[in-house]
Amino acid sequence: MICLEEFEARRKYEFKKQLEALREKRGRGTELISLYIPHDKQLSDVTSQLKEEYGQASNIKSRLTRTNVLSALDSLLSRLRYMKGAPENGVVIFTGAVDVGADKTDMQTVIIEPPEPLPLYKYHCDSDFFLEPLEEMLTDKKTFGLIVLDRREATIGLLQGTHIESLRHLTSAVPGKQRKGGQSSRRFQQLRLIAINEFYTRIGERADEVFLPIERKDLEGIIIGGPSPTKEEFREGEYLHHEMQQKILGLVDTSYTDESGLYELVENAGDILEGLDIMREKGYMQRFMKELVKDKGRASYGVDQVKGNLGMGAVETLLLSEGLRKVRVSVVCSSCGREESIIIVKRPGEDIDTLVCRGCGETVNVKEVVDVVEELSEIADQMNTEVVFISTDFEEGDQLLNAFGGVAGILRYYTGI
Repeated sequence: MICLEEFEARRKYEFKKQLEALREKRGRGTELISLYIPHDKQLSDVTSQLKEEYGQASNIKSRLTRTNVLSALDSLLSRLRYMKGAPENGVVIFTGAVDVGADKTDMQTVIIEPPEPLPLYKYHCDSDFFLEPLEEMLTDKKTFGLIVLDRREATIGLLQGTHIESLRHLTSAVPGKQRKGGQSSRRFQQLRLIAINEFYTRIGERADEVFLPIERKDLEGIIIGGPSPTKEEFREGEYLHHEMQQKILGLVDTSYTDESGLYELVENAGDILEGLDIMREKGYMQRFMKELVKDKGRASYGVDQVKGNLGMGAVETLLLSEGLRKVRVSVVCSSCGREESIIIVKRPGEDIDTLVCRGCGETVNVKEVVDVVEELSEIADQMNTEVVFISTDFEEGDQLLNAFGGVAGILRYYTGI
């Protein structure tokens, strides 16, 4: 049985794939229509607007564009006739004549029920589909402010979901501890303290520029990293805006204060960030890596190897990269009769290029195309295996996709596969 967390992760994965496919579609003119209908919008009002748009579209000068826009509006009106109302989260309908190459277009319609309630009603006609409101739903609203600093430099960034972004980098004019000749020790120390204070003030100002525009409910807190006593001095000096000062969750030791220091800060802030997706996903990847380096370790990777272990019921946790876009293609050669199954990368909405027989070199016939994620997830469900989707926004997640083919398994026991 799939738990709610796993169900939501799969739904998010499929939603991302749908948006990727829609992002690639283009019209030859302003022929692609995006219609956003929130739950509380009366369909009769929507129908009235579409009829008005139909009248205006009849005046489009280009015959081809006029025909395609009117066809898209006809399609929308006919679909609305059979709808009693918008679903709980609303509905988005994308329709229009999509350029498919070779001087041809194809009238396509995609209907999406979003994972969150739609915040707006919108009719949009352009040469591509309007996706911004849906893409915003993929952004994790939980945000943490990150600051790493010492007396030489500082870096300010954000952690949103599993994505770490560096936004400001500052360097200081604080002199070293050795004073120049001719300066008294007391005078030199005074100048150094003034320079440190000015640097901390600049850090606070730049941090406020980043953090204050974020809605209060979305900024979960601020974590400060660096060596001692720098981070303690910065917190106790209250260099941040008073609202941001209250958001400080804790101080964490880090060796670096450049962009890599932000990643080190998140890595070392496990106790503060416990329960977040990034920490949960890091935990799974660390377990996999530990098993991988052991003799007879309980780890497996690669589509076919993991599939073999899944079929034996040996996989405890299946790790799938959110960036995985592979399909298994079953082909048969009409020339030599050779049949085989091959795995290729296929982006959403992309046609499979002409494949050739590895036996005789002739073009093969495609019998079946199966999405690898769907294939492995189905076996995992049958074997009571946990399925975890891993983001590519952090180092270990990127490794899963690029070093391990996007598929890995933590095993219940060593199998040798």
